[in-house]
Amino acid sequence: MQMFSALKTSTIAISLFAVVCAGIIAITQVSTADLIEVNEREQRAKALYEIIPRSTIDNDLLLDTLDIVAPALQGHNQPVTAYRARKDGRVSAVILPIVAPDGYSGNISLIAGISAQGNVIGVRVLAHKETPGLGDKVDTKKSDWILSFNGKSKDASNDPRWAVKKDGGEFDQFTGATITPRAVVGAVSRAIDYFSNNRTQLLDLNADTAIEGSK
Repeated sequence: MQMFSALKTSTIAISLFAVVCAGIIAITQVSTADLIEVNEREQRAKALYEIIPRSTIDNDLLLDTLDIVAPALQGHNQPVTAYRARKDGRVSAVILPIVAPDGYSGNISLIAGISAQGNVIGVRVLAHKETPGLGDKVDTKKSDWILSFNGKSKDASNDPRWAVKKDGGEFDQFTGATITPRAVVGAVSRAIDYFSNNRTQLLDLNADTAIEGSK
């Protein structure tokens, strides 16, 4: 009886411990998820306003958004969020989310700002897993390479300038790393094509309307 009682007590204690641990884990996950969401929002806002400074527009980029479905930019058919910049009430630029699936170490997540005239205002990398010291030069913390897109445009969808120099284009590759810059150049090039193909809708889009992007 004493052994049975001790076993029962131990079982109850272990069960209570498990319940408490599960509760702590659940609370930690919820609080961590909230913190991650806040951090991601802050990072996104910082990148958006690096491309289009607050002082140059009349609206809040984080609030003036639109849903787009753009397989050419994302590689899937799910809606993603694009951002609109306004000046004097008119859409002066759009910031498009892009995924370069062909980075050296996987997907490279970017945003590209494109003016109403079709010129690149700026590009920023939001997330990547490229090799430190080589492919990570796409990050402004490592180099200013990404700024080479500023002011660029395309004459046609197959504009030969939109490639790294190794491939006959005008964009520098990194010493010892061509795959990463090639992937980013290709992704930004596709963003310009998407903008050109959807320019009227993007610049005049209602907030609750989704755009079916180029296939």
